[in-house]
Amino acid sequence: MTFQPNENETTEFKRQLTDSLEKEVVSFLNSDKGGDIYIGVDNNGTIHGVESPDKLQLAIIDRIRNNILPTALGFFDVVSEQLEGKNVIHIIVARGTEKPYYLRKYGLSPNGAYIRVGTSVQQMTTDMIERLYASRNYISLRNIPSPRISLSFNQLKIYYDERGFAVNESFLENLDLYTPNGQLNYVAYLLADQNSISIKVAKYAGNNKVELVENEEYGYCSIVKATNSVLDKLDIENRTFTKITGNARRLQKQMFDKRAIREAFINAIVHNDYTKEVTPVVEIFSDRISITSYGGLVTGLSLEEFFAGRSMPRNREIMRVYRDLDLVEQLGSGMSRILSVYSADVFKVSDNFLEVSFPFAEGYSNTAVIEEINSPKSVGKETKASGKGQKSVGKETKVSGKRQKSVGKGTKASGKEQKSVGKGTKASGKGQKSVGKETKVTGKEQKSVGKTSRKILEQIKKDKTVTIYSLSITIEVTERSIQRNIQRLQKIGILKRIGGRKDGSWEITE
Repeated sequence: MTFQPNENETTEFKRQLTDSLEKEVVSFLNSDKGGDIYIGVDNNGTIHGVESPDKLQLAIIDRIRNNILPTALGFFDVVSEQLEGKNVIHIIVARGTEKPYYLRKYGLSPNGAYIRVGTSVQQMTTDMIERLYASRNYISLRNIPSPRISLSFNQLKIYYDERGFAVNESFLENLDLYTPNGQLNYVAYLLADQNSISIKVAKYAGNNKVELVENEEYGYCSIVKATNSVLDKLDIENRTFTKITGNARRLQKQMFDKRAIREAFINAIVHNDYTKEVTPVVEIFSDRISITSYGGLVTGLSLEEFFAGRSMPRNREIMRVYRDLDLVEQLGSGMSRILSVYSADVFKVSDNFLEVSFPFAEGYSNTAVIEEINSPKSVGKETKASGKGQKSVGKETKVSGKRQKSVGKGTKASGKEQKSVGKGTKASGKGQKSVGKETKVTGKEQKSVGKTSRKILEQIKKDKTVTIYSLSITIEVTERSIQRNIQRLQKIGILKRIGGRKDGSWEITE
């Protein structure tokens, strides 16, 4: 979202963090549009910056989480940004769906409930409080009991544990997975190890639905796991193709923008209306890929606000989980990423559905597809390695189906990935020895790492706080691949994590 140097009904500036922060947040939660609060900017729009932004960020999150009711989790985000070279804290607040919101210590009263009026914050009257309370939407997933009584959450706990969260006895309660009556709710059902929810991915031969060539379902498990499975499927479908230009140059492009398609799909999952037990659908045609979610725009959100990136989560509990697991970066960021690549015409909005159709890149044709191969360059039957690099792919190497990483002598690859290094490999120069799947470097006593791992280390050298999600986008591989490579780097002692998931950083040890 672009910084506007003037306060207005949706923007508030604060020179420093004050005791009135919660009032400002409550006023935006109770408003029609939500708003943005900048800490480190004075009322005139002059940017002063803040000290210790990471520490300040955590303190703000803690205050909003503990001092406001109903819980604002899923409706706010706190990020550190740089404006004119200075660190500021940007608090993004979405319009709440369980109004009126109020300060915990004053209760639901004029002393605790506030509303935004122009650039000021005002107490709500008793009549306003009663009117908002009467209009609350109780048809939310949090208030709907789970169809199944007995649920397990091993998959979800693994995801949280991998990101450094404490998984304790209060885990389910902290995620708001209970109804007011103490039963597991429908959000819990969606996040559980087993359910009856699936996401369909259909593939057609042409540009219509006449000839169905593939119909797969991902689900009956935690919706987080299903989401990752569909994202992996989309990565596979996003083939690289070539285009020969007029001056005989060969250009390579992918069918669609990976980052935009990811944002559109995750938005469909997070904002889908599950109350009718309808899930998002992905459809792949010969000229486009389409993602459709049920529910249309959230009530109260205009089309103009939608395209401006103003966020209003339909399912705040799911949004909160996806934020925790780095599947969502920050509120409202997805729309700007999509519109930076595609026009608003890719969206079709109706009362009940929201469809996003991404046309394939210009020049794409099925006959021009070449599979992406992450193998080294072929140099014949026997490979010699010298210096820093090694080029290897053995004799009679053929590739078909999915990606092949490296193939030795006389190896033919088809179907899923192979990671074998063939025989007949010799090492010289700096003393590199290739054995099976692992490569070790002697001489300078360094450990050799693969192409993806080297790219990860390069990005970490630039930014020690970089996230797995950001690495996957920059390097253009799946998050699972990033996680596997990081685990390998940690195992061999090249990389280690300092601190927790939220406030920690990476350290390259050699």
